[in-house]
Amino acid sequence: MNIVGRPNGAGIAFNQRNGVNARPLDGILVVSLEHAIAAPFCTRQLADLGARVIKVERPGSGDFARAYDSRVKGQSSHFVWTNRSKESLALDLKDLTQLDALKKIVAKADVLVQNLAPGAASRMGLSFDALHANCPKLIVCDISGYGNDGPYRDKKAYDLLIQAEAGLLSVTGTSETPCKAGNSMADIAAGMYAYSSILAALLKRHRTGEGGHIDISMLESLAEWMNYPMYYAYDDASPPPRTGASHATIFPYGPFATKDGAVILGIQNEREWALFCDKVLANAALSNDSRFNANTKRNENRAALNALIIDVFRSLSTEAVEGRLDEALIANGRMNDMAGLWSHPQLGARARWRSIASPAGHIPALLPPGRHSSFDYRMDPIPAPGEHTRAILCEFGIDEMA
Repeated sequence: MNIVGRPNGAGIAFNQRNGVNARPLDGILVVSLEHAIAAPFCTRQLADLGARVIKVERPGSGDFARAYDSRVKGQSSHFVWTNRSKESLALDLKDLTQLDALKKIVAKADVLVQNLAPGAASRMGLSFDALHANCPKLIVCDISGYGNDGPYRDKKAYDLLIQAEAGLLSVTGTSETPCKAGNSMADIAAGMYAYSSILAALLKRHRTGEGGHIDISMLESLAEWMNYPMYYAYDDASPPPRTGASHATIFPYGPFATKDGAVILGIQNEREWALFCDKVLANAALSNDSRFNANTKRNENRAALNALIIDVFRSLSTEAVEGRLDEALIANGRMNDMAGLWSHPQLGARARWRSIASPAGHIPALLPPGRHSSFDYRMDPIPAPGEHTRAILCEFGIDEMA
C-alpha cells in the first residue's frame, strides 16, 4: 500500500492558535464517556476541529472497541478510525474516589458526551439535571439506542438491531434476502447528529451563556435517513422493493454487466435517457418507445429494458462502455473494493491522505471531508489505553490514585 501525502501539518503553523490558522473549536474541552462507534465518531470530529477530547476508558483494556479486531498493525479498524487526536484517561468509575475525580474534570469542561448503558450516567450523578446547577455552561450530550424516555428507553441497542428497527434492512438486499448495510449506519447517523447538535449548542451558548442538554437516539437518527422510503410507502402504499445494488424506483440506475466486468450508471431525467439511448446504446429511437418513455414506465418494465442494455454491453469492455457514458455525460462509476478505495486516484490527486501516529506506529488516515481556507484539521495520534491519565490528573490538581 503506497499512500502518499504531505507530512502532518506541513505548511501550517499550528501553534498560531489565535491567528488565521486557529481551528474553530480551539479551547473547547470535551469529556467523553464513550465506547463502540457512535460517541467516539462524534467526538473525533470535534477533535478534528480543534477541541480537546478527554476519552474516559476502563483501566487496562480501555474501550471494548479496541478489541473488535486487530487488522491495523494489531489495532482495531473501528478504533483507529474514530479515536485519533484524543487523550485517554483511565478511571474505574465504580470507585467513588475516581468518580469524584472525573466530576472535578467535568466541572471545567464545555461538553460532556456519553453513550453508556441506559441509566448509567444518571446513576453516577453525571446527568444534565445533576450537573446543570453547578455547571450552567456545560453542554451534555446523551447518545443512546432509543432516547431518554419512551417504552424502549432501557432496551439495549446495537447497530444491526437499529438497522432492523428503523426499516433499513427491509429495503436493503435482494428480493429474497434482506441485508444489513456494510457499515455501521445507525452508529454513524447518531454520531453525525450528535456532532452537529453539539456545534449548534455551542453557537447558542455563545449568544446566551447557557449550556444545554442533547438527547440523541440512534433510532431517530437512522429514521431521519429513512424518510424517502417512508414517504414512498405513505398511507399504506407498497414500500420500495429490495433490488440489490440497483435503485428501487429509478431505472436504469445500478450495475450492468459488460464483456469483462460491470459498470454502475444512473439516469436521472428524460434528457439523460435520450442521450443514453443515442450515444451509449446507439439506438435513439428507443427513447420514444412507449414502454420506456418515462421513468415510471422504465421502472415497471425494467426486466425488458435491462435485457436490451445488456445485449449492447455484453460485446463491449468496461472501458469502452465508460467511454460512451462519459461522452454522453451520463453519470457512472466503478464498483471499487477496499483496495480500489485505498488507491483511488481522486483521493490521491486531492492530497486527502495524512500519516498519523498510533501505539503501533504510523498509519495512513483520510482527512475529514471539506477543505477550509482558514484552517487545517487536527490529525494527532491515537492514544494507548490510559496514556494521559497521570498528566490529566496532575493538570486538574487531583492527587494520583492507587
